[in-house]
Amino acid sequence: MNTQQNTVNKEIILTGDRATGPLHLGHYVGSLKQRVELQSTHDQTILVADMQGLTDNAHNPNKVSSNILNVVADYLAVGIDPSQTTICLQSQLPALAELTMYYSNLVTIARLERNPTVKSEIQSKGFERSLPAGFLTYPISQAADITAFNATLIPVGDDQLPMLEQTNEIVRKVNALGGKEVLKECKPLLSNASRLPSTDGKNKMSKTMGNAINLGATEKEISAAVKSMYTDPNHLRVEDPGRVKDNVVFTYLDAFHPNLSYVAELKEQYQRGGLGDGSTKKILEECLQEMLRPIRERRAMYLNDKAQLIDILATGSHVSREKTAQVLYDVKGVFGLNIL
Repeated sequence: MNTQQNTVNKEIILTGDRATGPLHLGHYVGSLKQRVELQSTHDQTILVADMQGLTDNAHNPNKVSSNILNVVADYLAVGIDPSQTTICLQSQLPALAELTMYYSNLVTIARLERNPTVKSEIQSKGFERSLPAGFLTYPISQAADITAFNATLIPVGDDQLPMLEQTNEIVRKVNALGGKEVLKECKPLLSNASRLPSTDGKNKMSKTMGNAINLGATEKEISAAVKSMYTDPNHLRVEDPGRVKDNVVFTYLDAFHPNLSYVAELKEQYQRGGLGDGSTKKILEECLQEMLRPIRERRAMYLNDKAQLIDILATGSHVSREKTAQVLYDVKGVFGLNIL
């Protein structure tokens, strides 16, 4: 399998996903579509973050290990090309864990606890009384990932900006110790796409809460998800005016329907009355069925050839191991540890 070629003078992007379940439409809108667009113009690496997946799943490691190839298949199914984008496995890059150890000596526990992203995640996962150390140090691990690849452009949502801020703090401390630029600071690449709501319109879209549509969803699963979608609770009759704002069906139509002028007409009709929820859901279902059918078929094809998926991961990890080892060597030099 060929790896990414002709990356000279291309800005380096690092992105990735925790391998805790198959990817869904939220991932597609928030990151996957953007990755496909960027892979021909940037030096892009995607990290399958299996080690970070364990930070809140160590009690059930199979949840991580069993989903590694699922995630890779999702990547390929949406059009990520391993000849243009390097796909690698976090646990196969020993430099990342070692860099995390060195960086952890430069960050206080108080600083980690002040990170608003970490604080929010601790609360949402119920870790207030029993917080895994690995989860608390997640920002340090992420800093190791970013700096190990010399990545300067990181696709993130607004909620991840504090993580990049903490990465750059670590970069500046290492550079100050070394008396020169050993590591590069990074900047965010914010997506223009709006965050896709869950199908229930209430909770954050989750792989485990049953409120997301997976990229490999069957026709029946897509149909059931659309029929259960949150609309306007006060839109009781077809002739009643309905609200488009916070109506999940219209949010999904905005995100996925190929004819936005048609969607605009539907909105006008819905708001003045005369368009039922059943009709709008039928339109959305037809749209999603058509969009996801080829993705589902490609995904199944890749999963039927797991040897190919493993080869892609192995090849990308081999290339990445060499890149990250050089950064590790440079950081060890800052701490005076390149004795042997």
